[in-house]
Amino acid sequence: MGNPPLRWSGVPNETKSVAIVVDSNSRTGGEVNWVVFGIDPRTNEVAESSVPVGAVEGSTTSGKVGYAPPCRPRENYRFTVYALNAKVELTQGASLEKTLKSIAAKTIAWGRLTTTHIE
Repeated sequence: MGNPPLRWSGVPNETKSVAIVVDSNSRTGGEVNWVVFGIDPRTNEVAESSVPVGAVEGSTTSGKVGYAPPCRPRENYRFTVYALNAKVELTQGASLEKTLKSIAAKTIAWGRLTTTHIE
């Protein structure tokens, strides 16, 4: 099972790169299920089970690279799209800590979809 399709709009003109982070938002501690960065700012969607051309995936909480499907039915899952003022200069499989810090430091806008049940 791969990532669901995502589509967004309203990216600021000064955006140099886009990143997506999928995580759970729980009382017991969150888990990052997918990090993808280096998305061309002209891109406005990701097809199901795919990674945009030229994009890079970082490590998840489990240390694996790629989309790890959310699987806890009582969790809230967040799909956050970040508009960045510069590219994240990290490689495939970069550590979660480094990737999230780099995304946070470059964020100029973001949007989020929160789900309460994923099948």
